[in-house]
Amino acid sequence: MEFLSEYRGHTREIIGLFRAAFTASEGEAEGGLIAGLVRDIFAKTPDQDLFVFSAWDGSTLTGCIMFSRLRYDQDSRTVFLLSPVAVSPSRQRQGIGQALLKHGLSRIREHGVDVAVTYGDPAYYGKTGFRQITEAQAAAPLPLRFPEGWLAQPLSGAELAPLRGPSSCIEALNNPDYW
Repeated sequence: MEFLSEYRGHTREIIGLFRAAFTASEGEAEGGLIAGLVRDIFAKTPDQDLFVFSAWDGSTLTGCIMFSRLRYDQDSRTVFLLSPVAVSPSRQRQGIGQALLKHGLSRIREHGVDVAVTYGDPAYYGKTGFRQITEAQAAAPLPLRFPEGWLAQPLSGAELAPLRGPSSCIEALNNPDYW
């Protein structure tokens, strides 16, 4: 398995992967919604606000994760939000997602990111160091439907000190349907 951080020549494949993965797990409407989100992330997010990591088995895309900037204007730390995440339906439960997450977290740490945040299944993301947090520790950019899924990890290895102030996400994620 090879990990790539360059995505520009693979955007159609990546959008297709997200559509297939979310359609298989959540239904056609969710697959379309997340495919649209990924398309918007590619179209509207400045390069300095986005990391994309993909997993490849030869010429076959098997997984992809995205990290986008989450701003806390009253805090000096650099924070990125992990969302969305997808593994090809035929390749799930083979460790690809966990390997991709570990790779991505290591790479964003190397790029000076201080804190990674995500919104998802605590059992799944806990395997790579994410822990449940409250909005007192890190305000979400929009109201959370499932606050138990608000997760973070400091990339320095220290305890997570609360992030100061309100937060704002990239334009593509600034939609209550994703929260």
